Amino acid sequence: MAQISSGNGFKLDVPQSKGVVGKEEALRMEEEALAKLQKEKRPTASPSTSSSSSSAAASSSFAKAKPSHATTTAPQPSSSSDQPEKDLIIFPETKKQDEQDKFRDIDVDKLTNKELEKLLLDENFGANRSISLPSSLLGFNLSASYPGGHGCSSSPFQSGQWTSVLSTPSNSSVSTPTHQPSPLLPSTPFPVQNGLASTLPGFLSMSAQQPPFMAFTPIHPAAAVTYQQPPVNLEMVKLFDKIASTSEYLKNGKSAIADLDSSKAIVASLEPNPPPQQPAATEASGISRFDWLDLDPLTKRKAENEDASQATGGAAAQVVPASPSGDPWDAVLATEGEAKASARSQHRRASTGAAITRSHSLNIPGTSSQHKAHSQEKGKGKGLLKNASLEEQDAQDLEVVAFCEDVAALRSRFPHGDMSTNPGYVLSPVITQRDCGGDSSCSVKVSIEISESQQPVTFTCDVNSPVELLISQTLCWIHDDLDQVDFSSYLLKVCGQEEVLQNKHSLGSHEYVQNCRKWENEITLQLISHSTMRRDLARTAEDYKSPIDLEKHLGQVDRPFRENVTRQGLADYLEGYHTQVSICLQNESTLYKTVDRVVQTLKNLCCALDEVETQAVTEAVKRLRHSVNLPRTHPPKMGSKSSNGHTSPVEESMALLTQSVYDLAKLYLRSFCPPSASFRSPPLPQASSGDDVEGKSSKEASGTTDHLQFTLFALHGIPANWINSYEKYFLVCSLTHNDKNLFKPVQSKRVGTYKSFFYHIKWDELISFPIAVAVLPLESVLSLSLFGVLSQNAGGSPDSNKQRKAPEQLGKVSMPLFDFRRVLASGSRLLCLWTSTQGAAAAAAGSTGGRKRTPTERIVLQVDFPDSPVDILYVEPKEDPSPEPQTQEELDPDLRRKLEKICSRASNFGLRRSDHILLWDHHLHCRRNHPSSLPKVLASVPSWDWASIAHIHSLLHHWPPLPPVTALEMLESKFADTEVRSVAVSWIEKSSDDELADYLPQLVQALKFECHLESALVMFLLSRAQGNINIAHYLFWLLNDAVQDPAWGRRYERVLGALLCLCGAKLRAELEKQTRLVTLLGAVAERVRQAGGSARQVALVEGLESVQNFFQRNTCRLPLSPSLVAKELNIKACSFFNSNAVPLKLALVNADPLGEEINVMFKVGEDLRQDMLALQMIRVMDRIWLQEGLDLRIVNFKCISTGKHKGMVELVPSSDTLRKIQVEYGVTGSFKDKPLAEWLRKYNPAEDEYEKASENFIYSCAGCCVATYVLGICDRHNDNIMLRSTGHMFHIDFGKFLGHAQMFGSFKRDRAPFVLTSDMAYVINGGERPTSRFQLFVDLCCQAYNLIRKHSGLFLNLLSLMTSSGLPELTSPQDLKYVFDALQPHNTDAEATIFFTRLIESSLGSVATKFNFFIHNLAQLRFSGLPANDEPILSFSPKTYTLKQEGRILQASIYSFQKRYNPDKHYTYVVRILREGQNDPQFVFRTFDEFQELHNKLSLLFPLWKLPGFPSKMVLGRTQIKEVALKRKLELNSYVHNLMRSATEVTHCDLIYTFFHPIARDDKTEGVDGTSKAPEPPVSPTSGRVEGEVKLSISYRNSTLFIMVMHIRDLVSEDGTDPNPYVKTYLLPDPHKTSKRKTKTSRKTRNPTFNEMLVYSGYSKDTLALRELQLSVLSAESLRENYFLGGITLKLKDFDLSKETVKWYKLAAVPYF
Repeated sequence: MAQISSGNGFKLDVPQSKGVVGKEEALRMEEEALAKLQKEKRPTASPSTSSSSSSAAASSSFAKAKPSHATTTAPQPSSSSDQPEKDLIIFPETKKQDEQDKFRDIDVDKLTNKELEKLLLDENFGANRSISLPSSLLGFNLSASYPGGHGCSSSPFQSGQWTSVLSTPSNSSVSTPTHQPSPLLPSTPFPVQNGLASTLPGFLSMSAQQPPFMAFTPIHPAAAVTYQQPPVNLEMVKLFDKIASTSEYLKNGKSAIADLDSSKAIVASLEPNPPPQQPAATEASGISRFDWLDLDPLTKRKAENEDASQATGGAAAQVVPASPSGDPWDAVLATEGEAKASARSQHRRASTGAAITRSHSLNIPGTSSQHKAHSQEKGKGKGLLKNASLEEQDAQDLEVVAFCEDVAALRSRFPHGDMSTNPGYVLSPVITQRDCGGDSSCSVKVSIEISESQQPVTFTCDVNSPVELLISQTLCWIHDDLDQVDFSSYLLKVCGQEEVLQNKHSLGSHEYVQNCRKWENEITLQLISHSTMRRDLARTAEDYKSPIDLEKHLGQVDRPFRENVTRQGLADYLEGYHTQVSICLQNESTLYKTVDRVVQTLKNLCCALDEVETQAVTEAVKRLRHSVNLPRTHPPKMGSKSSNGHTSPVEESMALLTQSVYDLAKLYLRSFCPPSASFRSPPLPQASSGDDVEGKSSKEASGTTDHLQFTLFALHGIPANWINSYEKYFLVCSLTHNDKNLFKPVQSKRVGTYKSFFYHIKWDELISFPIAVAVLPLESVLSLSLFGVLSQNAGGSPDSNKQRKAPEQLGKVSMPLFDFRRVLASGSRLLCLWTSTQGAAAAAAGSTGGRKRTPTERIVLQVDFPDSPVDILYVEPKEDPSPEPQTQEELDPDLRRKLEKICSRASNFGLRRSDHILLWDHHLHCRRNHPSSLPKVLASVPSWDWASIAHIHSLLHHWPPLPPVTALEMLESKFADTEVRSVAVSWIEKSSDDELADYLPQLVQALKFECHLESALVMFLLSRAQGNINIAHYLFWLLNDAVQDPAWGRRYERVLGALLCLCGAKLRAELEKQTRLVTLLGAVAERVRQAGGSARQVALVEGLESVQNFFQRNTCRLPLSPSLVAKELNIKACSFFNSNAVPLKLALVNADPLGEEINVMFKVGEDLRQDMLALQMIRVMDRIWLQEGLDLRIVNFKCISTGKHKGMVELVPSSDTLRKIQVEYGVTGSFKDKPLAEWLRKYNPAEDEYEKASENFIYSCAGCCVATYVLGICDRHNDNIMLRSTGHMFHIDFGKFLGHAQMFGSFKRDRAPFVLTSDMAYVINGGERPTSRFQLFVDLCCQAYNLIRKHSGLFLNLLSLMTSSGLPELTSPQDLKYVFDALQPHNTDAEATIFFTRLIESSLGSVATKFNFFIHNLAQLRFSGLPANDEPILSFSPKTYTLKQEGRILQASIYSFQKRYNPDKHYTYVVRILREGQNDPQFVFRTFDEFQELHNKLSLLFPLWKLPGFPSKMVLGRTQIKEVALKRKLELNSYVHNLMRSATEVTHCDLIYTFFHPIARDDKTEGVDGTSKAPEPPVSPTSGRVEGEVKLSISYRNSTLFIMVMHIRDLVSEDGTDPNPYVKTYLLPDPHKTSKRKTKTSRKTRNPTFNEMLVYSGYSKDTLALRELQLSVLSAESLRENYFLGGITLKLKDFDLSKETVKWYKLAAVPYF
């Protein structure tokens, strides 16, 4: 089967046409025809001279004529051997006398081309000819398969000059195919007067008003019907010869009409099957401008094609003007080639006997102005409505109309001249941070570029200084008289980014400044005035003139819910339907066939409407078929009244069918199509008052007694594979409010599939809920879930005796019972079912050729609600004036404490039913004493029915305002009430734009839980986007991603459309550029990912060229941030990562010359939304810590999802993965302690630099431990943890979180609570031994953990709002249980501190983490030789050095060795180096391990060279002793001596010279003679010496004293070894030693961390005032008695027990028990 392309870009499977005219053949035929015309300068013979065979071959179908309409005809097969004659022209004898006179007056020889073209463009030229044909041949063989192919459609060229055939509304979301309708009838060759044959005109028209001819009966059925044709005189021949050479004819006269032959199945289903040799009827019409002017044989059809084209009516191709100077054939070929290339097959389900495809049904013409003008004439029978009815109210989505009006009103509130809401540039985000209180580190160095000065102004200022102060200080440098300067007219722009600081905020509050301080970068700014600041993104006055059109700007948005048919296209379908109805009603003799064509046209119409077929349509079709079969003795003329004054049964049935068709069309339009642009919202209905626009009155819902009931009719458009996979289907109907069932769900009956026009599932079942409409809440939702019962043989399983599987959920849909006007649902509703995982998989499995089902194909559920004569309107009762009673009773203390405990819980998570009852019973007490408990109180409301709502709303409106972060909880799905959500939004409005940006993903998800599109939350988000470009930017990408949601994508489309209408043309153009860039990068990334091996680099380079071409035309802001602007790619620095997804590493040149290169990663094939959420949670944690004055040096990098399974991630510079660092020490590097410390020392050689890097590591590691534990981030191998050269540690790749661990077979790979390994502890401690620095780390972890716990509710709310986002590991409230348990919200801070300390101990002691690292090292093992050029050649040297740089080494030897204690005890070897041209030797210091690294890398670099043998590392006993060092000195000296005598290639290589190059530690080392002493370890104290301090936390509550032993530092022991300390306490006096408490023992440490609680219960404060706390620190010894290390005695009367006391106490030698 050939793939023949139709004009609308779709592809049909149709038979290959035979005998196609080739180009050379066509040109030859044309040349012969024109030559013959010029040769014969006289009139030719009459048509009677034609042979009888030619007459027979010219038999064709005729239809009743209709003035001023046209129908294209196609040639009929001819049996004559005189084939060429049929390709020449004659003209019909239907010209009027004035036209003949007009022709006679034309002097062709004197007519210039310009005058001739003017004549051709004349409105009246050739437009009024018509032919009257016998009525008995009316309407035969009209195509019913093509809705636009109607016999009475007007000429495409009738009213405009060479315009497109179609007129598509600009607001149409789906482009109507812009092609000329295909021929409905064959072009009929006529017997000729001049010996030539001619075809009928291309478009013939038919009038229903013209009286029919008398019945015509052919004498011989097989003979041809011959008509007299007018002669072609010499003048006409000359005229048309000249016309053929005009440019206008070349451009427009030859329309590229491609014949599309339908498949055999379509022919079989549509062809009326005439008897053989039956004379066909042809329809006459007026001839449009150039259809009759057919001088080119290329527009003819060959005989082999004519049978198929006659049967199917053909299809139309797009009209393509040819170039005036080119060959028209080339244009035709180019057009067809493009159409074939762009066409794609889009099969509809196999639901009919014929293979009906949706693409076939979409071949519809647009309605031109002539269509509309003649729409009044379509159809003569009773009840045939006009297409103008599609513009009426019941064909509009009134909710969208009202929403557009609200958006227009919102736009007017933000005038373009207001700089505060329309700055046109990006404002730098602000993070509020606690003041650092006079700390010297609060002073920062600022460099400000000034246009008037070549050198920047540099000064030091306080970070808390307002930006305005910096501006004034800077202006002092360039202005002498500051009184004349307006400081407010200046701005400080960030260098390298298109954003400006906010003048009213402090310098240090800006995120940019905080990042500069974190990375220790210079703060570089630029002073500019308002007048010179580029306002590239500002809205203009023009932006306010365009109407709000939600579909207009969604062309580039990748949305899966495109419309199948537009409003205009549907009108054209209906016009085609009317044509068939007119033909049917005008000719009774072919009634059976014409009714079939009416039904077939209707079937195609229903196919375009997602195969929806209402009950009324089905019944009307049955009635129509029945009326055709009724016996008639004296059939009346169709269209006239019978003798008794009644219309015929056929007309009555047709009128009923037409009414049902229009009802279906309107139902579809208001369900799925955008409203008409000109339609305005009707007034809202008022209860018990005037009528609405339809004349229906309204009554209050609270006054009705009816129960809720509706009819489940059918499910339309089901996938073909469901038919074979499932034998029965049923629906579960739920009535819900606040995510709770109002009544027990009702299950429908189980039914199979039915076949009418198409396969569908038909229930036609009345469902009734025994609940009165009067008590329904306003936001009641009807949810319908579809289940399928698997067939026994589904999947081909041979074992049918096994227990059958449970029904599978195939899909779900929900709808509010009250619409946005608060009117109860009535009439029929079409609901788009979104398929579940099983349903989608089943549908995809049945798609042909392995293709997935296209997302445009809807599965539509029809639900019929009872029609009510009045609108049932929900009217709220009046609120109570105040919910506060006159007297307030005091609660019992126990009850008060219980309420306080419930109200202090983090969220509703885990509340029991009894808790909810208690909360509602005492909600007034909660309002007075616990305002933040409002979400819990509202969740405890027993009923939201009409009677209760007044009290609930009154309570809500009298409640004290909540903080924005608390009000977020009220936007969850469990709070459906519109007023509750509106109040929550009013409280959230108090948050700043920068705070709002942190919670934007959750607010976008909360749009799903709004009952209607028109809501306070939608308007709030759009209004904030109007005033802040950052909000608009991120909102665009979040909505762009959410459009893919199967259930709510339609709503997100509309909100996105509104955003694009509001943001202005400039910002919209930027967003469109970003979308194009993402599309290009996605294609490159996918191409690289699919390539393999060396082909990947080739694919990358080729793909990046297209991206570079994009940048040559324009700069582009990045989706990561609107302030990052790139102007081109640095292709040499671009590459890809060798991970599973093969993401791209992109280097972009900053458009700001003062900015640095922008490095990003672009990834396809992975869902980045989970990474976005995890990074958002970490960013929120960092904000909380900063606001509390705790800076954990968190690395926040940006990540954004830009579509389905693709996105962009910011790359952090100067960072490496832990795996890359560890494997420098071999594959077992993860088991070693020093790699991280030595890597940091390599990049921070100075001692103060290393100390700063170590401090950054301690703080950032603490933050990572807390964040990853709270969020349950798993799959933590050493490729997912990164370290920056400044010491900042951070995590990447959050594919597993909320405790969903990565599995290794049946074992969890993540066994530890979080990643804390011995090499991390080595950096924290500064060596192998525990130090007080580790205690700092523990305190930081516990402090950070407790700060997050205070905001447990916020994190639970943010995650809860994301449960409906479709993330695979966050789908239900149960997934939140991990976070709830991790936060320990029921524990005190002290208990939480103890809890987290135990987690630290558990993680640090876990061998599983290191083993996991090792396994990952093995998996990633690659033979790579030396590192790449951009990597260090040796682990301890940050750079590579060469012979040319350093000077040739003449001699190298081991001079001596030294003992070192930093970071722990080891020996280093002094190497003496003598270089060429230097008199004095150099000394460098290298360890044995560093020599071994040199040897290993030399072996890799020179595998074929013989290198000297390296000394063995294996030593019996201790390695770091003098004897071993002395032995190794001799061995290393021999190694170096032999190495320097090796081949020149070895001794002169970069590796050797890099090894011997002096580094920072070499410059600081003294005493190369080996005589100076290294620092000694601490001197062992005498037995009576006591040193050290202990940190305690003492608190008292509920008659209990809590002593928490936290840390001890700087202990000393008797013999100088590390003790095994533990703590013992007593409350004195205690003669019986009953108050003894003790901690666990820490092993071998002078700085132990305990964080253990010692509890004394049952003591009153008075009793404790008489006691003393004695604390002793002892060392536990196994072979001797424990010995005393120190102690303290504290008098408890000196403590304020009403609050916690945390303090360090110095140990002393006190008496102890």
